Amino acid sequence: MPFDDDEKQKLIEEVHSVVSVRGPSHTNFVEFRTFKLVYRKYAGLFFILCVDINDNNLSYLEGIHNFVETLNEYFTNVCELDLLFNFYKVYALVDEMFLAGEIEETSHPKVGTWYYEKIIRTVQLWSSSAI
Repeated sequence: MPFDDDEKQKLIEEVHSVVSVRGPSHTNFVEFRTFKLVYRKYAGLFFILCVDINDNNLSYLEGIHNFVETLNEYFTNVCELDLLFNFYKVYALVDEMFLAGEIEETSHPKVGTWYYEKIIRTVQLWSSSAI
């Protein structure tokens, strides 16, 4: 669903207020409107997916974990600043691992191979266009 900027900000604030107050004794799944939030906290960073209420919670929780492991491979102990200053790399990894909201690829070597091939192709294109 398309949202304008004010609606997006309101939605972000609502999700944050629901997830951030939950303690470690709670599950990592919470119903939100007509959906379900699946989240995991790593060293102060929340990774949150909004999924259909009938989807498998554990598969998405594992998808978040795989995504964070992949980020750790590229950024070595990923932190908020890595995500902030390299958002284009993060989006590329999201595009490779998730397709239309579904988990597409879980293999770190396959994601890594694809990612490095994409970077090499981009550098080659920039080099050839500079000539």
